[in-house]
Amino acid sequence: MDIKRPRPSAAKVVALLKAHQINHVRLYYADVKLLRALSLTGIQVVVGVTNDEVKYFANYPSKAARWVKEIVVELSPATNITAIAVGNEFLTMLPKNESRFLVPAMNNLHKALVAAKLSQKVKVSAPQTTEVMVGTFPPSTAKFSRESTLRRLLQFLKNTDSFYMVNAYPYRQYVDSGGVFPIEYALFQPGQKITDSNTDFQYENMLDSLIDATYFAMSALEFRHIPVVVSETGWPWAGDNETESQATVKNAEAYNNNLIQRVLNGSGPPSRKEIPMNVYIYEMYNEDDMPGPVSERSWGAFFSDGSPVYPLNFTTGSPGKVRVNSSFPGFCVARAEAKDQGLQGGIDWACGPGETNCSAIESPRNPCYGDSVKNRASFAFNEYFQRMRFCGGNCDFSGTANLTDIDPSYGSCRFTQILNSTRPACPSTSPPSGPAGEIGKASRIQSSFGRVATTFVALVFLEVWTSRY
Repeated sequence: MDIKRPRPSAAKVVALLKAHQINHVRLYYADVKLLRALSLTGIQVVVGVTNDEVKYFANYPSKAARWVKEIVVELSPATNITAIAVGNEFLTMLPKNESRFLVPAMNNLHKALVAAKLSQKVKVSAPQTTEVMVGTFPPSTAKFSRESTLRRLLQFLKNTDSFYMVNAYPYRQYVDSGGVFPIEYALFQPGQKITDSNTDFQYENMLDSLIDATYFAMSALEFRHIPVVVSETGWPWAGDNETESQATVKNAEAYNNNLIQRVLNGSGPPSRKEIPMNVYIYEMYNEDDMPGPVSERSWGAFFSDGSPVYPLNFTTGSPGKVRVNSSFPGFCVARAEAKDQGLQGGIDWACGPGETNCSAIESPRNPCYGDSVKNRASFAFNEYFQRMRFCGGNCDFSGTANLTDIDPSYGSCRFTQILNSTRPACPSTSPPSGPAGEIGKASRIQSSFGRVATTFVALVFLEVWTSRY
């Protein structure tokens, strides 16, 4: 482990972020030196208010206003601060009687942003653990355990057009389940599907299940249009040999690389396919002074000298080789295991409601007709995705499509590539974002999700190391 090594300077942290093309970070507290180092980089920053500061800001609006002035107003726009995370797991880390301070603190910070005319650019949220829910499996039975507090929090998020932040850890769920769930299910590995008998939704991995549990818990309180951002997730790369046997480099590498691949397919969990999955990987560096078991000090993706603990490959393609925020996200093609019936349904949707030009696959005389439904589906899926990915479109097609960096063009059939730098204008009447649930059932991204979809879609975020509190 990275024991007693010197902490990297702010300049080295920023250099490492830039080297890996990481354009979003979350800081646990307002480290002014690091925030200044992020100036003019374009990196989007979520800056944290510590748990100790929450009560202070709730009781003293002037102090919250001063914090906003010194941290957000004075450093913007050079430092691209886009959100404030109020506390971290405040509702479970602090005594229950302290929970009443959370929403008032958020309100005071938001009012200061409104006064500074920054409330549209900088959103306020509060990361919570999945432990604020009960009955998370099956996801459809999930409910919040502190209903009154969560109702006030969700009302604030709805009123301010913000998002719910959840720290979701399949590692901990797997360990706590005592072997009920297979390790492959926690690591995004293929071949594992668990069905929610109440909804018939199928879950191929545990993170999708936890995110959907959050959506169902919000829906139980009648909040159905607040997007979820995963403010922490990850896997420890070392642990005690006897009690933490699954905390290994191999598993950490598999989890985070497969997570990146999952995020980049552009779709949400089964109940919210139209809302892209948005994730912060915990964490950039190991926290050597963290108390507790070995695993608590072993979540970092990098050692403090900048060398990787294990390969995190930011290029699209097969799992473990995923490009993040590059100029071209990849081609959208049919999954190898997808059935012809599902692929044909995707073609019908793309060439119909999706308003895709499918003239190149209309008959065997056309250059991209190919020798199989899979060939034609790949062409139709990619034409739709390249045209609509800037407008909320995704590469999912009810689970029959995925991204690849391998150009599928063949013969005289050329697959479209549209770089970020040449993004086309969105249609004035945007077609649906893609079929969700049943093939052919159109779904639209709600207007309230627009900021999240355009800011976070197809990006994986990495957190910067700081002291937690």
